Amino acid sequence: MSTPTAGHLLRTWRENRRVSQLALAHGAGVSPRHLSFIETGRSRPTSQMILRLCRHLEVPLREQNRLLLAAGFAPAHPEHDLSAPPMATISHAIELILAAHLPYPALVVDRGWDLVSANDAVYALLDGVGAELLEPPVNVIRLALDPAGLAPRIANLEQWRDHLVERLAREYAVSADARLRTLLDEYGPLRAEQSESAPGLVVPLRLRTSDGELSLISTTTVFGTPREVTVSELAIETFLPADAATRAALSAG
Repeated sequence: MSTPTAGHLLRTWRENRRVSQLALAHGAGVSPRHLSFIETGRSRPTSQMILRLCRHLEVPLREQNRLLLAAGFAPAHPEHDLSAPPMATISHAIELILAAHLPYPALVVDRGWDLVSANDAVYALLDGVGAELLEPPVNVIRLALDPAGLAPRIANLEQWRDHLVERLAREYAVSADARLRTLLDEYGPLRAEQSESAPGLVVPLRLRTSDGELSLISTTTVFGTPREVTVSELAIETFLPADAATRAALSAG
């Protein structure tokens, strides 16, 4: 099997984004003819041109590096493990955020929804979860939806499952990450009928615990204008009480 060229990869991203060749050419300030030549391999793009087209297509940093490598250029965006010295500031910031969110649950996931870090309030909710799901790398989607995970204790399981599958589908459309495709194959597609006939403004996580049913609403935070691959793929998932009873139960814990 031949290795995809940069032009082929760019065309794939453009088509996945449902952007016409004319619209991309106009937005990136190049002629449609030149863009056509790039996509068909008749013209070799410069690294600056690849990055310009990637910005207009909102291609993730990891995939921008892949495009550059396919064209014979060095990656433009560095990538480090979170434990590496250059990432010390980011790692410290993550731990401060997780600690500051106590007594409410908060966790950090990577692009494939593998757990990076979590605060003590998250681990307090995992009582009874199968040991195999807690073996690294811990995948948060499986932790939530697997029968050996939290699924039996989620009161609105179908609604929460559809919420997660919808997110997975959106994120896969952006990143084309094979891990997300695997998760979609395991837990998708969306149910034809929703379990909740009158959804509210947000989808809560309703979790049965020894302290009663907790109702939690989630928020997602990402780092603004990241220039490093690992940082660009991190998401901080925080949960807040949706009612007074949940607030009291978590505060008492």
